[in-house]
Amino acid sequence: MTRKKIVLLFSSLMLLGGLTFSSTQPNGWQNRQRVRENLFTLRLLRMTQALDLTEDQTARIYPVINRIEKQKLEIQKQMSADIADLRRLVNEQAPREAEIDSKNKEIKAARESIRAKDIELDEFLEKNLTTVQRARYLLFQIEFYRVLNDSLDRVRMMRNKPSPRIKK
Repeated sequence: MTRKKIVLLFSSLMLLGGLTFSSTQPNGWQNRQRVRENLFTLRLLRMTQALDLTEDQTARIYPVINRIEKQKLEIQKQMSADIADLRRLVNEQAPREAEIDSKNKEIKAARESIRAKDIELDEFLEKNLTTVQRARYLLFQIEFYRVLNDSLDRVRMMRNKPSPRIKK
């Protein structure tokens, strides 16, 4: 395992540990938000290394990625509220189909908006990265999220695993 992978894995575990801890705390939303921001920062730093970005590229790319990610976060917040409303509507004694249909459409529209933001980012990067950097970006995305998912799985297993009892 290379040193970079070890650093990424350790950082991911620390961030995910914070996420796990934050979900049990009263200010869980604020802590999750902080973890999300830290994960985003880690992703940007790792991306800079993986793509070997120049200072000029970094200066052009970071603000756009930051703006798009903030927009996506706002869409996701609203979509989460809509999903909660939809759950409430569906679980009512007499579900109101018109309202349910409206929430379905709002959630689908939010999902499409997030996809559009992802496409916007991909098109921007296509214009601002070299061919090799675009290939590295694709590989980076796959590897970053694979390591993140693996780390999440390990944290979940650790959370659900009963602590071993010491025999006397």
